[in-house]
Amino acid sequence: MNRTIKRAAVACLAMFALLMINVNILQGVRASSLSDDARNQRNFYERYAVQRGRITAGGKVILAQSKETKGDFKFLREYPDGRVYAHVTGFFSPESESAIERSENKLLDGSSADLLLQRGIDLFTGEPPRGANVDLTIHPAAQEAAYDALRESGKRGAVVALDPKTGGILAMVSLPTYDPAELSGTDKAEVFKRYDELAKDKSQPLLNRTIANTYPPGSTFKVVTAAAFLEDDSSRGADTTVPAPQVLDLPNTSADLPNYGGAACGSGQVTLRFALERSCNTPFGKIGIDLGHEAMREQLQKFGAGEPLAVPMSVVKSDFGPKEDAAAVAQASIGQRSNQMTPLQMAMIAAGIANDGVVMKPHLVNKITDSNGDTIDETDPEEFTEAVSKETADELTDMMVSVVANGTANRAQISGVQVAGKTGTAETAQGQQPHAWFISFAPADEPRIALAVMVESGAVRGGGEATGGGTAAPIAKAVMEAVLK
Repeated sequence: MNRTIKRAAVACLAMFALLMINVNILQGVRASSLSDDARNQRNFYERYAVQRGRITAGGKVILAQSKETKGDFKFLREYPDGRVYAHVTGFFSPESESAIERSENKLLDGSSADLLLQRGIDLFTGEPPRGANVDLTIHPAAQEAAYDALRESGKRGAVVALDPKTGGILAMVSLPTYDPAELSGTDKAEVFKRYDELAKDKSQPLLNRTIANTYPPGSTFKVVTAAAFLEDDSSRGADTTVPAPQVLDLPNTSADLPNYGGAACGSGQVTLRFALERSCNTPFGKIGIDLGHEAMREQLQKFGAGEPLAVPMSVVKSDFGPKEDAAAVAQASIGQRSNQMTPLQMAMIAAGIANDGVVMKPHLVNKITDSNGDTIDETDPEEFTEAVSKETADELTDMMVSVVANGTANRAQISGVQVAGKTGTAETAQGQQPHAWFISFAPADEPRIALAVMVESGAVRGGGEATGGGTAAPIAKAVMEAVLK
C-alpha cells in the first residue's frame, strides 16, 4: 500500500514539475513568438483597442488619426487626404505598418518607454491608454502643390523638398500613389487582397520613389562635377575657361561623348558658367576625366551620398558607380553610366549649396507630443556633412541662378524671386524615354526651400519643351511658390 502511494505521489510531483516547466517555457521562452503569431486573435483585437496617436503636419493638419467606433474594434484608423500623403504616413493594416506608421509605431501606440510616465498617470487617474502624436515637418501647401503638379504631368515620378537650413522635409510626393485607408481596415481578406493587387501593379504605387529607388540623375549631376572642379583649385571660379569641344574623344573606346543633340558648346573654349547654363556634356566629361574617379566619388560623398540615412524611413544609398576606365568616369560625371541617385540625395545636393556648403540631416519628424499636447521630444537641426566651402557654394549658386535666368531652366522663373537651379535629361534603358530632372532652391540669396523633381520618362529625345527644363522645372516652380507666397 505504501509503495503504491509513493509511486502516485512521485507521479503527481513529476506532472506538477512538467506543468511548471511548460508554463515557464510558454511564458518565458515562447511568449514573444506566440504573441507575434498571426493566428493569435487576441493581438488582432488589441491592435485596435488603444487610441493610436495622430500624425499631423505643422501641428494642425491631420494626416492620420484613430476614430472610436461601436463595433468589435474600438478604434479604426483614417487618413483625411490619404493619397496625397500616402508615402509619408504609410498604412496601418491588421498585421503590419509602413512609413511613419511603422517607424514611429511604439510612440503612436503608446508602448514606447518615453511614455512610461504618461501611462502611469493614466493608470492612476483611470484614463484609457492613448498613443503619442507625431508632428511632421511637411509643409501642407508644398505637399499639395507637388502632388497636383506632378499628377498633371500624367507621369510617374517624385518630388522632395527640404528646408536647407534645418533639413526638415517640406514635401515628399511619389506617384502613382494609393489610398492608405484601403490597407488599414480590419477585414483581413479584403486588405490582403488589395495589398496583393497594389504589389503586383507594374506602376509600383507602393514604392516611395523619393527614397526607395535610384535613377541616373542626368545633367543635374553637373553641379557636383562643377563643385569638384572648384574645390580642386581655389583659384577657379564661375568664369574660369574650360575646354568645350563639340565631341569629346573618350579614351579606349569608339563611343565618343557629344553634347546634347550633337550641338556645339560655344566656340570650344567657354566659361564654367556658360557650360552649366547650356548644360554642355563635353566640358564636364573632360573635368571628370581630369579629376579622376576617386575625386569625383569623394565629392559626392561630401554631399552625403553613401552615408547610412533614415528620415526616419530608411533611404537607399546613392552611388557614383564602380571604378572603371576614364570613359566611364566621363559618362558618370554627366549623370549617366552607373551613376544612380535618389531624388532625396539630389535635393540634399541643392540644399547643401543653398546652405553655404553645409548639408543638414534630412528629417520628417518635427516633434512628439503626448495626448495632452505636451512636447515629449523635438528634433534639433543636425549638420550631416560639409560638402563644399562657402566660397564654392557662392560660385555654384551664381552659376545656378544663370541657368534659370539665361539657360535651360527659364520655366522655373518666379516673378520677384531669384531662383537657382539645374535641369537634367537622363538617358534610360533602350526604347524608353529619358527621365526629366530639375533641382533648385529659392530665394537664391536667402534660401527657404531646396528641392528635386524627377519625372520618369518625362523627357523626349531631341529636346524641346519635353526635357528637364520643360517638364520638371514647372513642377518645381509650383512647389517653390507654395512655400514662398
